[in-house]
Amino acid sequence: MSSMAEDQPDERDDDVVHIATRDEWAAAQQSGVVSPPSLHTEGFVHCSTRAQLVATLDRHFRGAGPLVLLQLDLGAIEPHLRWEESHPGERFPHVYAPIPVEAVVAATPVIPPAA
Repeated sequence: MSSMAEDQPDERDDDVVHIATRDEWAAAQQSGVVSPPSLHTEGFVHCSTRAQLVATLDRHFRGAGPLVLLQLDLGAIEPHLRWEESHPGERFPHVYAPIPVEAVVAATPVIPPAA
């Protein structure tokens, strides 16, 4: 197991966010947890820092239509948070558990780039 220093890059002071569809956010508010398909298929919730947001929206959500940016409380997710390389030389925050709705400190509409 790696140490905390290895698990967290210099971006650890940046906001950690999760990008959800409107339907995913509505379902989370009903169920009490953010539990996107990736949690079941890959074992974790994909997240980004604000510094990574523009590239993440461009790379994975181009043309997706209106989305919701969920800013997460680091203290609430830290026990399940790991920083892992997703692209060569780029480490992203991954949450290895459903995220309680109470850990979402802000939900803001966001529009990704057009297709």
